[in-house]
Amino acid sequence: MVRVLQISDTHLSPDKSHFEPNWAPLARWIADQKPDLVIHTGDVTVDAADQEADAAYCARQLASLGVPIVTVPGNHDVGEVGHPHQPVNEERLARFRRHFGDDRWLRDVAGWRLIGLNSMIIGGGPGDAEQSEWLEAAMADAAGRRIAWFMHRPLFIETPDEADTGYWSVKPGPRRALLDLLQRYRVEIVASGHLHRWHEMRLNGTHYIWGPAAGFLVGEKLAPPMGGAARLGAVVYDIDGETIDVSIRPVPGLTDYWIDDVVHEVYPPREAKA
Repeated sequence: MVRVLQISDTHLSPDKSHFEPNWAPLARWIADQKPDLVIHTGDVTVDAADQEADAAYCARQLASLGVPIVTVPGNHDVGEVGHPHQPVNEERLARFRRHFGDDRWLRDVAGWRLIGLNSMIIGGGPGDAEQSEWLEAAMADAAGRRIAWFMHRPLFIETPDEADTGYWSVKPGPRRALLDLLQRYRVEIVASGHLHRWHEMRLNGTHYIWGPAAGFLVGEKLAPPMGGAARLGAVVYDIDGETIDVSIRPVPGLTDYWIDDVVHEVYPPREAKA
C-alpha cells in the first residue's frame, strides 16, 4: 500500500508567526503517518508573492519533514490573475520554483497518475496555454492509470455551471475547458485547498475534495456561505493498486485560529501599508 497525504494552507512566515504553533503538530502527525508522498495544495506561505524571506523559510520547513513532497502554488505564494496588487507574473513564479520546485508536476503512484496544476495562472496568467497543452498530454499519456488532479483553487463551489464566484473558484470560461478535459479523460479525483473548509462531493463520476487548511479557519465575516465545515485537518490517500481510500482527518494538536481576528495584522489593507 502507498500512502499519500494532502496538506494545505499552512500560511507560515518568519515574521508573521500567528499560525506557526500549528506547524509542529502537523509535522509530528505527518511523521506518524509514514507517507510515501506529501502534496501541499498551496498557500504554503503568508506572502511569498512579495516576500523572498517567506518563501525561503517555508521551503526549509517543508524540507525538514524529511519525506518526498510536491507543492502547487496558492494565491499568497505567487499572486493571481487580475489581482490589482499581486498579479501572478514571471518574477513571482520564478521565486516559487526556486524555493519549492515545479509549479506543475505529475507523479505515477501504483495504478494512479497524480497531476499537480498551477491554478493561479488559469485564465490568462503566464504559461497558462502551455500548462493546458501539458495537462492534456499528461492525461493522454497516462497509459491506463487512473487520474487525480491537485490544485489550490477549486473548479467550482456548488455546481459546475455556476456563475463567477470571484476570488473563490476558477472562472467559468477556463472552468468549462477543464471540465471538458476532466470528462474526456475520466478524472476520478479533483483535490483542492484555498477554502479552508473540510468537504467532499461526488458528481458525474468525479470525487471532489476540499482539503482543509492546517493554518487557520475563515469565518463568515470574510467568506460567503458554502458547503462543508470550518475544520482544520489533512487528507489521507491510501492506494492499493488501482484501489484508493480517501479520508479527511483531524490532526491532533492543531489550534483553531481564525483569520477574522487578525486579518489586519497578517494581511493589512494596501492603504495601511502605504
